[in-house]
This record gives sequence, C-alpha cells and structure tokens, in this order.
Amino acid sequence: MAEKSSVFKQKLKHKGFFNFNELYNFCYSWMIDEGYQLSEDEYSEKLASNGKEVVIKWVAKKKITDYFRNFIELKWRIIGLNDAEVDIGGKKDKTNKGDLSIEFSADLERDWDDKWAGKPFNKFLRGIYDKYVIRTTVDEYEERLKERVSEFFNQVKGFLLLEGQK
Repeated sequence: MAEKSSVFKQKLKHKGFFNFNELYNFCYSWMIDEGYQLSEDEYSEKLASNGKEVVIKWVAKKKITDYFRNFIELKWRIIGLNDAEVDIGGKKDKTNKGDLSIEFSADLERDWDDKWAGKPFNKFLRGIYDKYVIRTTVDEYEERLKERVSEFFNQVKGFLLLEGQK
C-alpha cells in the first residue's frame, strides 16, 4: 500500500458573487496545465429553498517518478447557488451568488504502484530506503508540492476576490 505524507491542507471560504463556470474552468485548466490526471469522483446538485446545493470532489494525480506521485484533492461545497446580475459601469453582467467553500489537500505518495509492498521484508527495506537513502529527495518533493498547491490556493483566492469586486 502506498505511503502518503500530507503536505498541504487548507479551506477557502467565499460568500457573495462569483462566476461558477469561470471558477470551475479556471481550476480545471490549472490542473490540466500542471500535468495532472483529473477525475471528478463526485458531482451532485440539489434544489433547496435558497438555491442549488452543489457538492464536487476532484482527485488529481501526477506521476513524478516510478516511486513518487503527487495527489491533490479538492472538495467543493456551494450552498444557495443562484444566478445573479451585477452592474459593471452601466452594463449588466450575468454571474452567480452563493456560499462557497473549497477544501484543498495535497499528499506526496511514495511507492504508489505497490512495488515494495508485497512481502514484509520488502516493506522493511522500503522504510530504510525512505528514511535514510532518499530523505532529502522526499523533503524536496514535499516542499515543491506544498509550494505549487499553496500558489494554486492563492490564485483561486485572488480570482474570487476579483470576482467579488465586480
């Protein structure tokens, strides 16, 4: 079984105006441009009295080496999603309004294809390999993943701030 080390976990909350389609496409494009294989494991919409309730779960994986792989998970939850219009310089623009939260988590997976997990002795050797042989490499990959996902988090935050100022 693959060993995971959590390197980033943060939650973004936004209440107010934002364009759901543009935000969705922005996040999707970032994942694809970074070389991740993205799967949407969950997408549900429910109608409620205050608008739609949307739940989305994304899982993104990117092979770094035969031993290391990046694993990013985004959990979206939007409550009260409604269509809205905003007035920008006398021109009406269609957007959305709601209560959005996105949970970002990123893990570095080691031995993601279970080459070392078959026998107890191999698992023991993997522990030694991880702890003594490639410790600095693990630290570098963890730091790089943390920086990239933190940058992505800040870009989404900035996107929402710009959208909210319209």
